[in-house]
Amino acid sequence: MSFAELGLCPEVLRAVEDAGYTEPTPIQRQAIPVVLAGGDVMGGAQTGTGKTASFTLPLLHRLARHASTSTSPARHPVRALIIAPTRELAMQVHESVQTYSKHLPLRSVCIYGGVDIKPQLAELRRGVEIVVCTPGRLLDHVEQKSILFHQVEFLVLDEADRMLDMGFIPDIRRILGMLPKTRQSLLFSATFSDEIKKLADSMLKQPQLIEVARRNAVNETITHEVHPVPTAIKRELLAHLLLDADLHQVLVFTSTKFGCSRLATHLVREGISADAIHGDKNQQQRTEALEKFKNGEIRVLVATDVAARGLDIDDLPCVVNFELPPNPEDYVHRIGRTGRAGKLGKAISLVAGEEQQRLAAIEKMIKIKITQTVVPGFTEDVSPEELRRQSRRGRGDREERGERPPRTERAERSERPRLPPRNAMPTVAPDGFDFSRPYDAKTDDGAVTAVTTSKKPAPGKPRKTVAFLLGGKGK
Repeated sequence: MSFAELGLCPEVLRAVEDAGYTEPTPIQRQAIPVVLAGGDVMGGAQTGTGKTASFTLPLLHRLARHASTSTSPARHPVRALIIAPTRELAMQVHESVQTYSKHLPLRSVCIYGGVDIKPQLAELRRGVEIVVCTPGRLLDHVEQKSILFHQVEFLVLDEADRMLDMGFIPDIRRILGMLPKTRQSLLFSATFSDEIKKLADSMLKQPQLIEVARRNAVNETITHEVHPVPTAIKRELLAHLLLDADLHQVLVFTSTKFGCSRLATHLVREGISADAIHGDKNQQQRTEALEKFKNGEIRVLVATDVAARGLDIDDLPCVVNFELPPNPEDYVHRIGRTGRAGKLGKAISLVAGEEQQRLAAIEKMIKIKITQTVVPGFTEDVSPEELRRQSRRGRGDREERGERPPRTERAERSERPRLPPRNAMPTVAPDGFDFSRPYDAKTDDGAVTAVTTSKKPAPGKPRKTVAFLLGGKGK
Protein backbone atom coordinates (compact mmCIF):
# COMPACT_ATOMS: atom_id res chain seq x y z
CA MET A 1 0.00 0.00 0.00
CA SER A 2 1.20 3.52 -0.87
CA PHE A 3 0.34 6.87 0.69
CA ALA A 4 -1.73 7.77 -2.38
CA GLU A 5 -4.08 4.87 -1.62
CA LEU A 6 -4.82 6.32 1.83
CA GLY A 7 -6.72 9.24 0.32
CA LEU A 8 -4.46 12.13 1.30
CA CYS A 9 -4.64 15.43 -0.59
CA PRO A 10 -2.08 16.14 -3.36
CA GLU A 11 -0.23 18.82 -1.36
CA VAL A 12 0.41 16.45 1.53
CA LEU A 13 1.42 13.63 -0.84
CA ARG A 14 3.98 15.91 -2.49
CA ALA A 15 5.49 16.74 0.89
CA VAL A 16 5.66 13.05 1.82
CA GLU A 17 7.36 12.28 -1.47
CA ASP A 18 9.84 15.12 -0.95
CA ALA A 19 10.69 13.64 2.45
CA GLY A 20 11.58 10.34 0.75
CA TYR A 21 8.78 8.14 2.14
CA THR A 22 6.99 5.74 -0.18
CA GLU A 23 5.12 3.20 1.97
CA PRO A 24 3.26 3.86 5.22
CA THR A 25 4.16 2.03 8.40
CA PRO A 26 1.63 -0.30 10.10
CA ILE A 27 0.44 2.36 12.55
CA GLN A 28 0.02 4.82 9.67
CA ARG A 29 -1.94 2.35 7.53
CA GLN A 30 -4.43 1.78 10.34
CA ALA A 31 -4.70 5.25 11.90
CA ILE A 32 -4.78 7.56 8.88
CA PRO A 33 -8.08 6.24 7.38
CA VAL A 34 -9.81 6.49 10.77
CA VAL A 35 -8.64 10.08 11.33
CA LEU A 36 -9.63 11.05 7.79
CA ALA A 37 -13.13 9.72 8.49
CA GLY A 38 -13.39 12.03 11.53
CA GLY A 39 -13.25 9.40 14.27
CA ASP A 40 -11.44 9.59 17.62
CA VAL A 41 -8.38 7.39 17.98
CA MET A 42 -6.30 5.77 20.72
CA GLY A 43 -3.09 4.91 18.93
CA GLY A 44 -0.23 2.88 20.35
CA ALA A 45 2.94 1.79 18.59
CA GLN A 46 6.58 1.16 19.34
CA THR A 47 8.77 4.25 19.47
CA GLY A 48 10.25 5.06 16.09
CA THR A 49 7.54 3.46 13.94
CA GLY A 50 6.09 6.65 12.45
CA LYS A 51 3.60 7.47 15.18
CA THR A 52 3.97 11.24 14.66
CA ALA A 53 3.15 11.09 10.95
CA SER A 54 0.11 8.91 11.66
CA PHE A 55 -1.71 11.91 13.11
CA THR A 56 0.14 14.78 11.39
CA LEU A 57 -0.69 13.73 7.82
CA PRO A 58 -4.48 13.27 8.21
CA LEU A 59 -4.68 16.40 10.37
CA LEU A 60 -3.10 18.50 7.59
CA HIS A 61 -5.45 16.90 5.06
CA ARG A 62 -8.52 17.89 7.06
CA LEU A 63 -7.18 21.42 7.67
CA ALA A 64 -6.42 21.97 3.98
CA ARG A 65 -9.93 23.35 3.42
CA HIS A 66 -9.09 26.25 5.77
CA ALA A 67 -5.79 27.11 4.06
CA SER A 68 -5.59 30.80 3.19
CA THR A 69 -2.91 33.09 1.79
CA SER A 70 -4.46 36.13 3.47
CA THR A 71 -2.23 38.10 5.83
CA SER A 72 -5.12 38.92 8.14
CA PRO A 73 -4.89 37.17 11.55
CA ALA A 74 -8.67 36.72 11.47
CA ARG A 75 -8.28 34.28 8.56
CA HIS A 76 -5.86 32.13 10.60
CA PRO A 77 -7.56 31.16 13.89
CA VAL A 78 -6.28 28.29 16.01
CA ARG A 79 -7.90 25.11 14.69
CA ALA A 80 -5.61 22.34 15.97
CA LEU A 81 -3.83 21.78 19.29
CA ILE A 82 -1.01 19.23 19.57
CA ILE A 83 0.14 18.85 23.20
CA ALA A 84 3.42 17.13 24.09
CA PRO A 85 4.99 16.60 27.55
CA THR A 86 8.47 18.02 26.86
CA ARG A 87 10.10 20.79 24.88
CA GLU A 88 12.19 18.41 22.80
CA LEU A 89 9.19 16.34 21.76
CA ALA A 90 7.17 19.47 20.93
CA MET A 91 10.00 20.72 18.72
CA GLN A 92 10.22 17.34 16.98
CA VAL A 93 6.47 17.26 16.27
CA HIS A 94 6.51 20.85 15.03
CA GLU A 95 9.35 19.99 12.67
CA SER A 96 7.19 17.21 11.21
CA VAL A 97 4.26 19.61 10.82
CA GLN A 98 6.45 22.07 8.94
CA THR A 99 7.85 19.30 6.72
CA TYR A 100 4.48 17.96 5.64
CA SER A 101 2.70 21.33 5.34
CA LYS A 102 5.24 23.15 3.20
CA HIS A 103 2.93 23.02 0.14
CA LEU A 104 -0.08 24.31 2.10
CA PRO A 105 -0.62 27.94 3.23
CA LEU A 106 -1.13 26.85 6.81
CA ARG A 107 0.67 28.49 9.71
CA SER A 108 2.05 26.68 12.73
CA VAL A 109 3.92 27.63 15.90
CA CYS A 110 5.71 25.74 18.67
CA ILE A 111 5.32 27.19 22.17
CA TYR A 112 7.11 25.82 25.24
CA GLY A 113 8.60 27.05 28.49
CA GLY A 114 12.18 27.89 29.35
CA VAL A 115 12.46 30.64 26.72
CA ASP A 116 11.23 34.20 26.31
CA ILE A 117 7.48 34.34 25.79
CA LYS A 118 7.48 37.55 23.71
CA PRO A 119 8.38 35.97 20.32
CA GLN A 120 5.65 33.39 20.89
CA LEU A 121 3.14 36.18 21.59
CA ALA A 122 4.08 37.82 18.29
CA GLU A 123 3.59 34.54 16.40
CA LEU A 124 0.17 33.97 17.93
CA ARG A 125 -0.96 37.54 17.20
CA ARG A 126 -0.28 37.17 13.49
CA GLY A 127 -2.54 34.12 13.38
CA VAL A 128 -1.75 30.38 13.29
CA GLU A 129 -3.89 27.34 12.54
CA ILE A 130 -1.73 24.70 14.29
CA VAL A 131 -0.27 25.12 17.78
CA VAL A 132 2.25 22.56 19.06
CA CYS A 133 2.82 23.14 22.76
CA THR A 134 3.60 21.91 26.23
CA PRO A 135 0.80 22.10 28.84
CA GLY A 136 2.42 24.62 31.17
CA ARG A 137 3.31 27.23 28.55
CA LEU A 138 -0.10 26.84 26.89
CA LEU A 139 -1.76 27.79 30.18
CA ASP A 140 0.61 30.78 30.43
CA HIS A 141 -0.74 32.04 27.12
CA VAL A 142 -4.30 31.39 28.29
CA GLU A 143 -3.70 33.60 31.33
CA GLN A 144 -2.29 36.34 29.08
CA LYS A 145 -5.29 35.95 26.77
CA SER A 146 -3.02 35.53 23.75
CA ILE A 147 -4.77 32.40 22.44
CA LEU A 148 -8.43 31.56 21.77
CA PHE A 149 -9.95 28.07 21.57
CA HIS A 150 -13.45 28.76 20.25
CA GLN A 151 -12.58 27.48 16.72
CA VAL A 152 -10.45 24.48 17.72
CA GLU A 153 -11.49 21.41 15.73
CA PHE A 154 -8.68 18.95 16.52
CA LEU A 155 -6.89 17.96 19.73
CA VAL A 156 -3.90 15.62 19.82
CA LEU A 157 -2.24 14.33 23.01
CA ASP A 158 1.15 12.82 22.21
CA GLU A 159 3.00 10.65 24.76
CA ALA A 160 0.04 10.79 27.13
CA ASP A 161 1.60 8.28 29.53
CA ARG A 162 4.55 10.59 30.07
CA MET A 163 2.16 13.44 30.88
CA LEU A 164 0.65 11.20 33.52
CA ASP A 165 4.06 10.42 35.02
CA MET A 166 5.06 14.10 35.03
CA GLY A 167 1.89 15.23 36.77
CA PHE A 168 0.37 17.11 33.81
CA ILE A 169 -3.03 15.43 33.97
CA PRO A 170 -4.62 18.26 36.06
CA ASP A 171 -3.38 20.78 33.48
CA ILE A 172 -4.73 18.61 30.66
CA ARG A 173 -8.13 18.40 32.30
CA ARG A 174 -8.15 22.17 32.73
CA ILE A 175 -7.34 22.64 29.03
CA LEU A 176 -10.04 20.13 28.04
CA GLY A 177 -12.60 22.23 29.89
CA MET A 178 -11.77 25.26 27.71
CA LEU A 179 -12.14 23.49 24.35
CA PRO A 180 -15.32 23.19 22.30
CA LYS A 181 -17.33 20.05 22.98
CA THR A 182 -17.58 19.30 19.25
CA ARG A 183 -14.08 18.34 18.18
CA GLN A 184 -12.00 15.40 17.01
CA SER A 185 -9.61 14.07 19.67
CA LEU A 186 -6.62 11.79 19.20
CA LEU A 187 -4.52 10.20 21.91
CA PHE A 188 -1.19 8.66 20.93
CA SER A 189 1.37 6.98 23.13
CA ALA A 190 4.20 4.50 22.88
CA THR A 191 2.80 2.62 25.89
CA PHE A 192 -0.62 2.30 27.52
CA SER A 193 -1.71 1.88 31.11
CA ASP A 194 -5.05 1.65 32.87
CA GLU A 195 -4.76 5.30 33.96
CA ILE A 196 -4.31 6.41 30.36
CA LYS A 197 -7.46 4.55 29.36
CA LYS A 198 -9.36 6.37 32.10
CA LEU A 199 -8.17 9.68 30.65
CA ALA A 200 -9.20 8.53 27.18
CA ASP A 201 -12.70 7.73 28.40
CA SER A 202 -13.12 11.33 29.58
CA MET A 203 -11.88 13.03 26.39
CA LEU A 204 -12.60 10.61 23.53
CA LYS A 205 -15.97 9.70 22.04
CA GLN A 206 -16.24 6.08 20.95
CA PRO A 207 -12.52 5.90 20.11
CA GLN A 208 -10.99 3.20 17.99
CA LEU A 209 -8.07 1.46 19.66
CA ILE A 210 -5.16 0.91 17.28
CA GLU A 211 -2.19 -1.12 18.47
CA VAL A 212 0.14 -2.51 15.84
CA ALA A 213 2.12 -4.54 18.39
CA ARG A 214 1.45 -6.09 21.74
CA ARG A 215 1.34 -3.60 24.55
CA ASN A 216 4.72 -2.37 25.89
CA ALA A 217 6.62 -4.45 23.32
CA VAL A 218 10.17 -3.60 22.26
CA ASN A 219 11.80 -3.76 18.86
CA GLU A 220 13.14 -7.18 17.95
CA THR A 221 16.24 -5.60 16.40
CA ILE A 222 17.52 -4.51 19.84
CA THR A 223 20.04 -6.68 21.69
CA HIS A 224 19.72 -6.57 25.50
CA GLU A 225 22.74 -6.84 27.81
CA VAL A 226 22.86 -6.76 31.62
CA HIS A 227 26.05 -6.37 33.67
CA PRO A 228 25.70 -6.95 37.44
CA VAL A 229 27.89 -4.44 39.27
CA PRO A 230 27.96 -2.77 42.70
CA THR A 231 26.64 0.78 42.78
CA ALA A 232 29.96 2.16 44.06
CA ILE A 233 31.86 1.15 40.91
CA LYS A 234 29.22 1.74 38.25
CA ARG A 235 30.98 4.83 36.92
CA GLU A 236 34.26 2.95 36.55
CA LEU A 237 32.55 0.10 34.70
CA LEU A 238 30.83 2.50 32.30
CA ALA A 239 34.12 4.22 31.51
CA HIS A 240 35.73 0.79 30.99
CA LEU A 241 33.01 -0.27 28.54
CA LEU A 242 33.20 3.00 26.61
CA LEU A 243 37.00 2.88 26.33
CA ASP A 244 37.33 -0.81 25.44
CA ALA A 245 34.20 -1.41 23.35
CA ASP A 246 33.65 -0.02 19.87
CA LEU A 247 30.92 2.43 20.91
CA HIS A 248 31.15 5.75 19.08
CA GLN A 249 27.74 7.24 19.94
CA VAL A 250 26.06 6.33 23.22
CA LEU A 251 23.02 7.72 25.03
CA VAL A 252 23.25 7.11 28.80
CA PHE A 253 20.20 7.36 31.08
CA THR A 254 20.30 8.30 34.77
CA SER A 255 17.50 8.75 37.29
CA THR A 256 18.43 12.16 38.79
CA LYS A 257 19.63 15.51 37.49
CA PHE A 258 22.52 15.62 39.97
CA GLY A 259 23.66 12.13 38.99
CA CYS A 260 23.41 13.10 35.34
CA SER A 261 25.81 16.03 35.70
CA ARG A 262 28.14 14.10 37.99
CA LEU A 263 28.42 11.17 35.57
CA ALA A 264 29.14 13.43 32.60
CA THR A 265 31.90 15.18 34.57
CA HIS A 266 33.44 11.82 35.53
CA LEU A 267 33.50 10.65 31.90
CA VAL A 268 35.20 13.86 30.79
CA ARG A 269 37.88 13.32 33.44
CA GLU A 270 38.42 9.84 32.04
CA GLY A 271 39.13 11.30 28.60
CA ILE A 272 35.68 10.58 27.09
CA SER A 273 33.91 13.47 25.39
CA ALA A 274 30.52 13.77 27.09
CA ASP A 275 27.82 16.25 28.00
CA ALA A 276 24.66 16.22 30.12
CA ILE A 277 21.09 17.17 29.34
CA HIS A 278 18.47 17.52 32.09
CA GLY A 279 15.67 19.74 33.32
CA ASP A 280 17.88 22.26 35.15
CA LYS A 281 19.58 23.31 31.91
CA ASN A 282 17.97 26.00 29.81
CA GLN A 283 16.70 25.36 26.32
CA GLN A 284 19.79 26.77 24.60
CA GLN A 285 22.15 24.53 26.59
CA ARG A 286 20.03 21.46 25.89
CA THR A 287 19.78 22.23 22.19
CA GLU A 288 23.54 22.82 21.87
CA ALA A 289 24.36 19.56 23.68
CA LEU A 290 21.97 17.62 21.47
CA GLU A 291 23.38 19.15 18.27
CA LYS A 292 26.95 18.31 19.34
CA PHE A 293 25.88 14.73 19.99
CA LYS A 294 24.15 14.41 16.63
CA ASN A 295 27.12 15.94 14.79
CA GLY A 296 29.63 13.64 16.49
CA GLU A 297 31.41 16.39 18.42
CA ILE A 298 30.76 14.52 21.67
CA ARG A 299 30.68 10.77 22.04
CA VAL A 300 28.37 10.32 25.02
CA LEU A 301 25.18 12.17 25.96
CA VAL A 302 24.00 11.63 29.55
CA ALA A 303 20.31 12.37 30.02
CA THR A 304 17.37 11.99 32.38
CA ASP A 305 14.08 10.42 31.33
CA VAL A 306 12.21 13.73 31.14
CA ALA A 307 14.85 15.50 29.05
CA ALA A 308 15.34 12.56 26.68
CA ARG A 309 11.67 12.10 25.84
CA GLY A 310 11.25 13.15 22.23
CA LEU A 311 14.93 12.92 21.24
CA ASP A 312 15.06 11.90 17.61
CA ILE A 313 18.57 10.68 16.75
CA ASP A 314 19.18 8.86 13.49
CA ASP A 315 21.04 5.55 13.62
CA LEU A 316 21.77 5.65 17.35
CA PRO A 317 23.70 2.39 17.92
CA CYS A 318 23.60 2.05 21.71
CA VAL A 319 21.63 3.05 24.81
CA VAL A 320 22.97 2.51 28.34
CA ASN A 321 20.81 2.34 31.46
CA PHE A 322 23.19 3.55 34.15
CA GLU A 323 20.31 3.08 36.58
CA LEU A 324 17.20 1.05 35.88
CA PRO A 325 13.99 3.12 35.90
CA PRO A 326 11.47 2.45 38.69
CA ASN A 327 8.68 2.22 36.11
CA PRO A 328 9.09 -0.69 33.65
CA GLU A 329 7.38 1.29 30.87
CA ASP A 330 10.23 3.81 31.01
CA TYR A 331 12.63 1.05 29.97
CA VAL A 332 10.69 0.73 26.70
CA HIS A 333 10.90 4.49 26.15
CA ARG A 334 14.62 4.56 26.87
CA ILE A 335 15.71 1.76 24.57
CA GLY A 336 13.27 3.00 21.91
CA ARG A 337 15.92 5.59 20.98
CA THR A 338 17.92 2.81 19.26
CA GLY A 339 17.02 0.07 16.80
CA ARG A 340 14.67 2.30 14.81
CA ALA A 341 13.29 1.60 11.34
CA GLY A 342 14.51 -2.00 11.37
CA LYS A 343 18.14 -1.14 12.16
CA LEU A 344 20.20 -2.97 14.76
CA GLY A 345 20.57 -1.51 18.24
CA LYS A 346 22.05 -2.39 21.62
CA ALA A 347 20.63 -1.76 25.11
CA ILE A 348 23.13 -2.14 27.99
CA SER A 349 21.99 -2.02 31.62
CA LEU A 350 24.25 -1.73 34.68
CA VAL A 351 22.32 -3.43 37.45
CA ALA A 352 23.21 -3.30 41.15
CA GLY A 353 21.99 -5.84 43.69
CA GLU A 354 19.20 -3.56 44.92
CA GLU A 355 17.93 -3.18 41.34
CA GLN A 356 17.27 -6.87 40.68
CA GLN A 357 13.56 -6.46 41.45
CA ARG A 358 13.28 -3.71 38.84
CA LEU A 359 15.03 -5.96 36.32
CA ALA A 360 12.57 -8.78 37.06
CA ALA A 361 9.63 -6.40 36.49
CA ILE A 362 11.11 -5.28 33.17
CA GLU A 363 11.66 -8.85 32.00
CA LYS A 364 8.09 -9.72 32.95
CA MET A 365 6.69 -6.78 30.98
CA ILE A 366 8.74 -7.23 27.78
CA LYS A 367 8.54 -11.05 28.09
CA ILE A 368 12.26 -11.47 27.49
CA LYS A 369 14.76 -13.16 29.81
CA ILE A 370 17.95 -11.10 29.64
CA THR A 371 21.27 -12.88 30.17
CA GLN A 372 23.43 -11.33 32.91
CA THR A 373 27.18 -11.11 32.22
CA VAL A 374 29.70 -10.19 34.91
CA VAL A 375 32.60 -8.08 33.63
CA PRO A 376 35.90 -9.39 35.07
CA GLY A 377 37.41 -7.02 37.60
CA PHE A 378 34.10 -5.33 38.50
CA THR A 379 32.73 -7.42 41.35
CA GLU A 380 31.91 -6.93 45.02
CA ASP A 381 35.48 -7.66 46.18
CA VAL A 382 36.99 -4.84 44.09
CA SER A 383 37.15 -1.41 45.74
CA PRO A 384 36.61 1.85 43.84
CA GLU A 385 40.11 3.01 44.85
CA GLU A 386 41.71 -0.05 43.19
CA LEU A 387 39.69 0.59 40.01
CA ARG A 388 40.84 4.20 39.95
CA ARG A 389 44.48 3.10 40.25
CA GLN A 390 43.95 0.64 37.40
CA SER A 391 42.30 3.37 35.37
CA ARG A 392 45.28 5.67 35.86
CA ARG A 393 47.66 2.89 34.82
CA GLY A 394 45.47 2.19 31.80
CA ARG A 395 45.60 5.83 30.77
CA GLY A 396 49.37 5.74 31.00
CA ASP A 397 49.53 2.66 28.79
CA ARG A 398 47.24 4.28 26.24
CA GLU A 399 49.41 7.40 26.17
CA GLU A 400 52.49 5.27 25.49
CA ARG A 401 50.68 3.54 22.62
CA GLY A 402 49.68 6.92 21.23
CA GLU A 403 45.97 6.38 21.73
CA ARG A 404 45.65 9.51 23.80
CA PRO A 405 47.78 12.64 23.82
CA PRO A 406 49.89 12.81 27.00
CA ARG A 407 49.04 15.44 29.52
CA THR A 408 51.18 18.54 29.59
CA GLU A 409 53.77 18.15 32.32
CA ARG A 410 54.06 20.87 34.86
CA ALA A 411 57.14 22.97 34.71
CA GLU A 412 59.36 22.46 37.71
CA ARG A 413 59.09 25.19 40.26
CA SER A 414 62.10 27.47 40.39
CA GLU A 415 64.11 27.33 43.56
CA ARG A 416 63.53 30.62 45.31
CA PRO A 417 65.71 31.72 48.23
CA ARG A 418 63.86 31.29 51.44
CA LEU A 419 63.66 34.34 53.66
CA PRO A 420 64.30 33.89 57.35
CA PRO A 421 61.24 34.10 59.56
CA ARG A 422 60.31 37.53 60.76
CA ASN A 423 60.89 36.63 64.39
CA ALA A 424 64.53 35.90 63.64
CA MET A 425 65.26 39.40 62.25
CA PRO A 426 66.89 41.87 64.68
CA THR A 427 64.55 44.63 65.85
CA VAL A 428 67.34 46.98 67.12
CA ALA A 429 69.78 48.53 64.67
CA PRO A 430 73.52 48.97 65.49
CA ASP A 431 72.94 52.71 66.08
CA GLY A 432 70.37 51.93 68.72
CA PHE A 433 67.19 52.49 66.68
CA ASP A 434 64.37 50.18 67.66
CA PHE A 435 62.25 49.18 64.65
CA SER A 436 59.47 47.92 66.83
CA ARG A 437 58.74 51.37 68.37
CA PRO A 438 57.46 54.60 66.78
CA TYR A 439 60.03 56.91 65.23
CA ASP A 440 60.97 60.19 66.96
CA ALA A 441 63.18 63.08 65.85
CA LYS A 442 66.83 63.39 66.92
CA THR A 443 67.60 64.58 70.42
CA ASP A 444 70.05 67.33 71.33
CA ASP A 445 72.99 64.92 71.59
CA GLY A 446 72.32 63.63 68.05
CA ALA A 447 71.14 60.19 69.11
CA VAL A 448 68.24 58.66 67.33
CA THR A 449 65.68 57.35 69.76
CA ALA A 450 62.33 55.65 69.50
CA VAL A 451 59.80 56.73 72.09
CA THR A 452 56.16 56.19 72.57
CA THR A 453 54.21 59.38 72.72
CA SER A 454 50.53 59.94 72.61
CA LYS A 455 49.20 62.41 70.12
CA LYS A 456 48.15 65.64 71.84
CA PRO A 457 45.82 68.22 70.40
CA ALA A 458 47.41 71.35 68.98
CA PRO A 459 47.63 74.21 71.49
CA GLY A 460 45.09 76.96 71.11
CA LYS A 461 42.37 74.75 69.64
CA PRO A 462 39.49 73.96 71.98
CA ARG A 463 38.47 70.38 72.32
CA LYS A 464 35.16 69.39 70.81
CA THR A 465 32.57 68.16 73.20
CA VAL A 466 31.30 64.72 72.30
CA ALA A 467 27.75 63.90 73.35
CA PHE A 468 27.30 61.19 75.93
CA LEU A 469 25.13 59.08 73.59
CA LEU A 470 27.94 59.09 71.05
CA GLY A 471 30.45 57.74 73.55
CA GLY A 472 31.76 61.00 74.92
CA LYS A 473 31.66 62.54 78.38
CA GLY A 474 29.04 65.10 77.45
CA LYS A 475 28.69 68.54 79.04
